[in-house]
Amino acid sequence: MRNPFMSSRTRPALGALATALLLVGCSLAPTYHRPDAPIPGQWTDGAKASQSGAATTPAASAAATLDWQTFVTDETLRKLIDLSLANNRDLRQTLLNVEAARAQYRVQRADRLPGIQAEGSGVRQRVPDDLRAPGMPSVQSSYQAGIGLAAFELDLFGRVRNLSEAALEEYLATEEGARSARISLVAEVIQAYLTRNGAQQRYLLASRTLEAREVSLQLIDQRLQLGAATELDYQEALGLTQQVRAELERVDREFRQAGNALALLVGVSDVRPYLPASPAPGTLLVQDLAPGTPSELLTQRPDIRAAEHRLLGRNASIGAARAAFFPRISLTGLFGSSSAELSNLFESGQRAWSFAPQITLPIFDGGRNRANLDLARMRQDMAVAAYEQTIQAAFREVSDALAATDTLRREEMAQQALAQSTHRALRLSEERYRSGADDYLRYLDAQRSDFASQMALVQIETQRQIALATLFRAMGGGWRGEASAQAGANGGADAIFPNIATR
Repeated sequence: MRNPFMSSRTRPALGALATALLLVGCSLAPTYHRPDAPIPGQWTDGAKASQSGAATTPAASAAATLDWQTFVTDETLRKLIDLSLANNRDLRQTLLNVEAARAQYRVQRADRLPGIQAEGSGVRQRVPDDLRAPGMPSVQSSYQAGIGLAAFELDLFGRVRNLSEAALEEYLATEEGARSARISLVAEVIQAYLTRNGAQQRYLLASRTLEAREVSLQLIDQRLQLGAATELDYQEALGLTQQVRAELERVDREFRQAGNALALLVGVSDVRPYLPASPAPGTLLVQDLAPGTPSELLTQRPDIRAAEHRLLGRNASIGAARAAFFPRISLTGLFGSSSAELSNLFESGQRAWSFAPQITLPIFDGGRNRANLDLARMRQDMAVAAYEQTIQAAFREVSDALAATDTLRREEMAQQALAQSTHRALRLSEERYRSGADDYLRYLDAQRSDFASQMALVQIETQRQIALATLFRAMGGGWRGEASAQAGANGGADAIFPNIATR
């Protein structure tokens, strides 16, 4: 039924406007399909891990879902991690990059809404006699003020929307990069602290050994003066003492350098008040970590999620490149007052409006649009390759960490048995030397073996705990306590920042 109050000229215009509104939001971006993960379904060293019981015990904690506050059992180390998260300069730069990406997304997203602003303009000009109408003054004025709509594009084919989607995915990728930086920082602080703690233990062990060697050297010197020992005995004792002195200086260097690394990571002006005077006894971390399945890497590793967000952004860029082949419609308008005299601008009867739609259709551009589409497709292929490479690199890191924790656990057990054996051999050799059953050289050899095995045991204990921290980071653990982590994994911008509107 026709509306009697609607003219025949109005109906086609309204029909065209309705059709345009229905088309707004149509996207030409290809349907996204997540690439298949190019990794095996099981860990390479899964069998060995099962035999050792490191990853399959009922009490084992899932590395990917364990937050660092639970993973770290030492209170001093927890305080250092808190300080590093608040003061580390590299992390601060990463977080600023996130804010910059967020601002860039908001700039791009603003193009999807019409821009309305107050406008005012004035023109005063002199018109030559042969150009002005009869009776018109030679100097003419025109003033205008009102509310204007500035070139709002009707997004018929989703060009603006896809550009906004690409900016959002880039922002989400940067946000995931910040999570990855936090996890890496936590792991680096743990590793530096463990290195310093291990060096401190070895330094104390070497200091006690040096004191014992110096006392033994004095006794040998006295026996030499009395003719009860030979020059060879003295030189052997002296060489053993100098060996410990050299080892002490090497360990001291490692201790200082580890402290410097820790100070840089923590980011405070003086980290010494936060460091313990003596090495921490026992273990500092959760000792049983379950790696889970390789497929869990896709949802737990922030760098993999970041690579997928970039892939989604490249997918949206293809839609924007395709839309460039189709017409673009922009709307410009003004509603307000217009007058030839500034004093009469806002008087009654001066109301004025203008509406200027514009449509552009590319006819010849020298192949620019085709090249942009090809470039968008190539960048998508590059993003797919980067995504797959990130998954493969993550799989290797976890496999290496599993191999390290598995072998170091058994190596530590063997080294403990060796240290007990050499220490027992040292006691027996000392008794035999003092009773005259053995010569001094065999006693010195027993001292050398015991010192080496004790130092090696401390090193292996440190390496095993560092391997646990590496596995913890490789599985994407450390920041699961953040409420927005799962929202970021699902790609929800509103869950991460509620004040940002949906895509």
